[in-house]
Amino acid sequence: MPLLPPPTSWSFPDRRRFDALDDLVGIGADLEPATLLLAYRSGLFPMPSGSPGDPMYWFCPVQRGVLPLAGFRASRSLRRSARTFETRVDTAFEQVVRACGDPSRPHGWIDEDIVGAYTRLHELGWAHSVETWRDGELVGGLYGLAIGGLFAGESMFHTATDASKVALMRLVELLSDEHAEDRLIDVQWRTDHLASLGIVEIPRADYLDRLPGALALPLPAALDDGR
Repeated sequence: MPLLPPPTSWSFPDRRRFDALDDLVGIGADLEPATLLLAYRSGLFPMPSGSPGDPMYWFCPVQRGVLPLAGFRASRSLRRSARTFETRVDTAFEQVVRACGDPSRPHGWIDEDIVGAYTRLHELGWAHSVETWRDGELVGGLYGLAIGGLFAGESMFHTATDASKVALMRLVELLSDEHAEDRLIDVQWRTDHLASLGIVEIPRADYLDRLPGALALPLPAALDDGR
């Protein structure tokens, strides 16, 4: 089981106080492990404001992007492509985060504070990477938090065609156990690219209603290192 960090002194707003039209629901707090865990258990996730020195922004989208495990769409060509990669779990976590935060990527938001915060969560057993490798080189992957039956996906990257899609396909396989129907893969926001893989939008209220049941589930065996 993951290791529990010291408790946080922060709290997050009650869902009844969320603005019904605004994805941004909080400003401030910190990125300590316990603060982040409380946020995800409350349905929130952080993103930097974009201005150095400004407080952290916390989001709970009005329309949440989620991936039903049974709804993942893997085309025949993607399955063929997957055979050209090796997939691994948690062998290059910080590399994956840094690749996701490559400053040359458009709309980048992963800064050193984010890298440090999620690496600390990884060291405690809460954050995980699913990686795609080819000829010994890391060419794609994703990372996120696993809390019970919730996998809160943060970002993904690829430097080879289909590498990030293969990482997502592998994640779906890892979570597809006897609890698969109640597990929750959160991708924050739906995009057209993600929609092509089966990601759908659900209202904020539905997401928050489903969250406690997902959190109560056991971790998938592949993401539980037995600590």
